[in-house]
Amino acid sequence: MTQQTGSVAIVGGYVVPIEGDPIPDATVLITDGVITAVGAEVPVGGDVEVVDAAGKWVLPGFVDAHAHVGVWEEGEGWAGADVNEMTDPNGARLRALDAINPADEGFRDALAGGVTSVVVKPGSGNPIGGQTVAIKTWGRMVDEMIIKSPASVKSALGENPKRVYGDQGKLPSTRLGVAAVIRDELMKAQDYLARREAALGKQEPFERDPSSEVLVRVLQGELPWCQHTHRADDIATAIRLADEFGYRLVINHATEAYLLADVIAERGIACIVGPLFHTRSKVEVRNRSLATAGKLANAGVLVALTTDHPVVAIDFLVHQAAFAVREGMSREDALRAITINPAGILGFADRVGSLTPGKDGDVVIWSGDPLDVLQRAERVYVSGHQVYRFADGRGVVSNPYRTG
Repeated sequence: MTQQTGSVAIVGGYVVPIEGDPIPDATVLITDGVITAVGAEVPVGGDVEVVDAAGKWVLPGFVDAHAHVGVWEEGEGWAGADVNEMTDPNGARLRALDAINPADEGFRDALAGGVTSVVVKPGSGNPIGGQTVAIKTWGRMVDEMIIKSPASVKSALGENPKRVYGDQGKLPSTRLGVAAVIRDELMKAQDYLARREAALGKQEPFERDPSSEVLVRVLQGELPWCQHTHRADDIATAIRLADEFGYRLVINHATEAYLLADVIAERGIACIVGPLFHTRSKVEVRNRSLATAGKLANAGVLVALTTDHPVVAIDFLVHQAAFAVREGMSREDALRAITINPAGILGFADRVGSLTPGKDGDVVIWSGDPLDVLQRAERVYVSGHQVYRFADGRGVVSNPYRTG
């Protein structure tokens, strides 16, 4: 994203930095796209644009840890459905980055909901779905929106891959088949790594394999393994596979994770929970509950929330947090679950997730407490540039293609 020049000071608001206590009547200073000061007594020079936030709440932009915005476009049908390449059970070489359309309406909804960062993931039709990418939700071309690429590798257990390939009459058509495919490909990657190192040691030519190259990065701990899984038995399989190969597991969806909360907490496995507002559309989500996130957080599990957009509209991310609080999650845990936790789980908390000097100037001014469903995002800044404004009864998104 193009670096913004100049300074903006958001003054007089109730600032919730996430990492640190809320600060009444405080200032957030952004210089050249980066937060440079946060506090009750921040000097503001004469050449700084001053934005009055008196009576408002000021928070970092929210982060959705698992969504398909841009690759599963809204209202486009087949033409905009690029979320699943369901022709190869091992899609490790596939990149969500290559299919993201910044013109998808979902990005505009994200800004209206105060979401300034999102981890875009391939779908769950394949045992190994592909590489995810963390991006900003405003920009002209995805290459300018990247925060981290890749952010993780997506994998799926349970109903989706067994249905996709079972309908095609080939492996995998069962849960044991799905696990076998994952295991086979990871073993191939182990063998590939050994051959690659031997060839490099002898300075001999070596034929690269793009899928194995990605899976080696998983095995070496460079990329986390984002495991789509709902049922407790599938979560147990996810843990079993992670133990076998030693990679860093992140449980995605985690519908029945509360049944294994003690095991998950003991192993230090993070959970990306959700979506929470959908119906029980298939057997493996029949135990969906708004209380799951709170139960996990209260057990000591690091929790992030997801809308799985467009399963749930991305601008409802904060509302999921609000309902999680209603069902037993603390306010602090709920806000962290849509800010610093997802950024930390997927390795870009140095850029976003809190109002901390040195981080990107992704700041949202709310009409009031964002966990009150009657409040709204009034101004949204991405890298210090105002990209969304709600005024006169409507929201307006800045045109990223405008020049001059």
